[in-house]
Amino acid sequence: MKLYYAETLSPRKACAMAGYLGLPIEYVFVDLRKGEQTRPDYLAINPNGKVPCLVDGDKSIWESDAVICRLAQRAESGLWPQNAQQQIEIMRWFSWNNQHLYRHAGSLYFEYLIKPWVGLGAPEPAKVAEAQGFFRKHAAVLNQHLKGRKWLLGHDMSVADFSVGVTLPYAKSAAMPLDEFPEVQRWHDQLNAIEAWRNPFPVREERAAANA
Repeated sequence: MKLYYAETLSPRKACAMAGYLGLPIEYVFVDLRKGEQTRPDYLAINPNGKVPCLVDGDKSIWESDAVICRLAQRAESGLWPQNAQQQIEIMRWFSWNNQHLYRHAGSLYFEYLIKPWVGLGAPEPAKVAEAQGFFRKHAAVLNQHLKGRKWLLGHDMSVADFSVGVTLPYAKSAAMPLDEFPEVQRWHDQLNAIEAWRNPFPVREERAAANA
């Protein structure tokens, strides 16, 4: 298997899942600043020009939630449960996250981390305030759901936890008011106890040289 990634939000969940499961994977870094995601050879495997993308034999799987489900399936892991009702619950949380929490937490991630990275200037206060307002609204829903539950589906961790939690490692640096939601904080602390969650990206030669 080959996992094409960049060190950004959506690939983070795929890399964390692959690392957690210990699957034999060849990681291929896609340099977004050089536009490598728009090269014809990459578009041939993901016509959207996005990361991550998993090439598994003759199958090319794009969209990060599909990628993490495939990885869990390949590892025969309970993170992708066999129970149909639990699978529906996972789909519900994937959809909810993409439309709500990830959407607005991702806006804060863009304002505080991506804009400086690509030279687009400082965060815009109006956009930050709007995104924080929506973050609070949706984090409150998640906070209520997690009361009495260890993980999103109950006692057992699943791919839904890896998906819904992916923005939260950046809460402090992207001004997400996570500390206002103790159940969400507690839940993310559990994820943060996992080494592959804290350090999901493989060490590249360029990064190793820069840190030497």
